[in-house]
Amino acid sequence: MPTSVEFHDRMLSLGLARVSEAAAIASADLIGRGDEKAADQAAVNAMREQLNMLDIAGVVVIGEGERDEAPMLFIGEEVGTGNGPGVDIALDPLEGTTLTAKDMPNALTVIAMGPRGSMLHAPDVYMDKLAIGPGFETDVVTLEMSPVERVNALAIAKGCKPSDITVCILERPRHDEMIAQVRSTGAAIRLITDGDVAGVMHCAEAETTGIDMYMGSGGAPEGVLAAAALKCMGGQIYGRLTFRNDDERGRAAKAGITDLDRIYSRDEMVTQDVIFAATGVTGGTLLPGIQREPGWLTTETLLMRSKTGSVRRVQYRNPTH
Repeated sequence: MPTSVEFHDRMLSLGLARVSEAAAIASADLIGRGDEKAADQAAVNAMREQLNMLDIAGVVVIGEGERDEAPMLFIGEEVGTGNGPGVDIALDPLEGTTLTAKDMPNALTVIAMGPRGSMLHAPDVYMDKLAIGPGFETDVVTLEMSPVERVNALAIAKGCKPSDITVCILERPRHDEMIAQVRSTGAAIRLITDGDVAGVMHCAEAETTGIDMYMGSGGAPEGVLAAAALKCMGGQIYGRLTFRNDDERGRAAKAGITDLDRIYSRDEMVTQDVIFAATGVTGGTLLPGIQREPGWLTTETLLMRSKTGSVRRVQYRNPTH
């Protein structure tokens, strides 16, 4: 059985980088062209093609959606040659389709891989998220705290004033009250229009990005991807699924989730060691975007292994002719 083969994360990591790079390169010609669907489709096609070259028996657990709404890289799709370890795959072939279409910062291609059964099968609903970087005691901030309490608690833990804290929040009307509360503490807010996996990852490199904490609700699948990133980079993330209707509760039941109020920690969303790759599409704080010169495209990929805590930055110069 394929699942009895050991998950050799070191051997598979470079292959994962190639998957991420291929998706980014495929979307390069669609940066700033105003066509989100075409950019996403190009990335999906390239990512799937590269995944199917890997010697894995992979199952997409976080993907493009349910089978009936996503023809490729749908949840449950089997990928790889079938001749290797059984693995869970969480992916977003283009995290920030709108960012790509508008040539705005921080669009990424993102993929994580771990042993079979290692990742939460999050349904396509919203998740209330809270994340901070490494170096803090567990539960220094929690989802039960108000936004004001979170800022104050993190400031105490960092030994600084609340006004020295910067929080990343997705700019949505549903977050207006949260934004007002955070600002009442004197903290700064970096609002992002899309791309909350990148938003959470910013917390892990606060010295570089200037982001101390991420909070707010966004897609649950992206929450699992962000947890995989922080599993490698260090940091804490908490997530609680939120449901707007019975259809969404039904999606949770279908995914095997029975406790609808449960708060998941990072290590409950991603229970075993994983590998993670993200390639910059448009330039951002974490990764530069795709660079063009005559006859060449150059990408940069963040390639990480949680087992060793290693973080590589892989530059790939690819001839375009």
